[in-house]
Amino acid sequence: MSKSNSAAAGLPLATTAREQAAPGALASLHRPVLFAMAILTLLTAVMHFSSYVDYVGADNDDVMRLVQVRDLLSGQGWFDLTQTRLGLEGGTLMHWSRLVDLPIAALIVAFSLVLEPAYAEAAALFVWPLITVVPIFYALALAGETLAGASGRLIALALAFLFVLSVNRFQPGSIDHHNVQLGLIAVIAACLIMPGRPVLAHSVAGVAAALAIAIGAETTPHIAVITLIVALQWLWIGEEARAASMAFALSMATALTTCFFITTPPGQYGLVACDALSTGFYALGVVGAGAFFLAAAFTTNRGFAARLSGLGLAGIATAGFTLLIAPQCLGNPLSTLDPLLTAMWLNNVTEAQSVLAQLRAEPWTVGGFYAVPVLAMGLCVIRMRQGRQVRAHGVLLAMILVSWAIALVQVRGAVFSNLLSAIPLAALIADLRTRANADPKDLRKGLAFAGTAVVSVPFVWAFAGALVSMGVDKAMGRDVDPLPVREQESCRDAAAMAPLAREPVGVVAGPSNLGAHILRFTPHRALSAPYHRNQGGMLTELHAAMAVPGDAVKFLRGAGVTVLAYCRSDPQTGNVIAVAPQGLYAELAKGNVPDWLEPIEETSDKSLQVYRVLPGDFED
Repeated sequence: MSKSNSAAAGLPLATTAREQAAPGALASLHRPVLFAMAILTLLTAVMHFSSYVDYVGADNDDVMRLVQVRDLLSGQGWFDLTQTRLGLEGGTLMHWSRLVDLPIAALIVAFSLVLEPAYAEAAALFVWPLITVVPIFYALALAGETLAGASGRLIALALAFLFVLSVNRFQPGSIDHHNVQLGLIAVIAACLIMPGRPVLAHSVAGVAAALAIAIGAETTPHIAVITLIVALQWLWIGEEARAASMAFALSMATALTTCFFITTPPGQYGLVACDALSTGFYALGVVGAGAFFLAAAFTTNRGFAARLSGLGLAGIATAGFTLLIAPQCLGNPLSTLDPLLTAMWLNNVTEAQSVLAQLRAEPWTVGGFYAVPVLAMGLCVIRMRQGRQVRAHGVLLAMILVSWAIALVQVRGAVFSNLLSAIPLAALIADLRTRANADPKDLRKGLAFAGTAVVSVPFVWAFAGALVSMGVDKAMGRDVDPLPVREQESCRDAAAMAPLAREPVGVVAGPSNLGAHILRFTPHRALSAPYHRNQGGMLTELHAAMAVPGDAVKFLRGAGVTVLAYCRSDPQTGNVIAVAPQGLYAELAKGNVPDWLEPIEETSDKSLQVYRVLPGDFED
């Protein structure tokens, strides 16, 4: 393409040159990434099978995702996300995307061609988390190379390797959507910091942003900040950022439109949901991206004031549509939870805790969640003040900051900030390594390199915190057993569920942590499982558990419950007993079984005790 043709197409010459070099740069990553994947696969297999317990992840969401995939493979409609065996009669409409169900289901089908069904599931659930690692390795290696050349590429890949190895979201059986979201955010970061603002890279970032929203609404704050980064760069720079900005906006709007129409049933086009891709997020995303595209297309060459006006109008349009279509989505979707659920469930979910709650409960874990991002953000500020790759470090600073801020409210956000922190820290480590190698006799340079490399790994902070905790506990004479008795007992495995599975198909009431496992191992409907859209089922179970036996039976029979699954070692059971010492669960803990419950003898000495709810009048 000639210079005149490049200008006519609106593509800066620097961008065009960089795009031509991009395929070669990406090709240089294949060998190290494949090598890292081979080592990771080997280590994962060794660790998994040396202490094998189950092929499904320990998280409830992993189990529920498998149940959802099984339903899809059994013939449930693509658009039908109703979990008919969860909650009160009629089931519970889940908010998870089929975009994650589909590849997992495809893997199971593929493996089932050569394996028995259970082994096909196990193979698919081993492979899928590893597949989600690939974009993270490529993205961080590319980002490291952008900031610090070949050395930065390898160090960033090493930090990514250690991150993935230490985070349970990439272990076998981890099929929830968080690993996919981490990969998408990493890809966006790598694309946005590439020099020359390649149009292709911004197009990829736009698609990744749309997918992140479609897969899980919890990434909305990240995508909002990412979109703001692109918009502000265009506002400040103008023509040089025009093509990239338009590519980002157009690809995001197009991908979001595609995701909406292939995952949303026509009957729900008018539905506004704040926890999933619906008309609310779709309309706002398309309006915002479309308005920004028009502003970049028509005001770029008219000066800063015109660009500011265009961006302002785009912002007003987006804000206006938000207030018109989905004002309820401006807050936390979980703020509408019943107070009893907040107290008895949400406040006890570790990943939903704030930094203050985490400090009170487990202060030694705070370093692993929050320390490395603080170092990375400080480094970004220093690099910007030094004038070194200001744009790239500004982008990373904003992305790490929003993730870290989310983590202050809910600790689950820390995994994103820890992942992104590897990019600037890899560049620093590469710089210190070069200095240490240039002067091997200078011990201080060597120690600076080694020390920085160590403190840049979140797992190091987490491990150090655990050691401190164990030391304090030992010094104070506390029990330092890392596996409390209640965690050693299992109420959720196949063996524990077997007697329950043999009961006539009915409705099972039990602590919410058992719900997904009941769906996996039995044909029953589970009244309660830890999902905010199942408030009715969760509340019914809690009210029954806390009520005196004479009232508890009314709740259970009213909900059609036929079987009660009682797990004394479950944390929720302990909380219920503490709050309601005269309630049903407390009475069962004392060995007092009401006459409307029939114990199943073979479970009387098991961790999971099963009782039949006998039919009768509510006055029993």
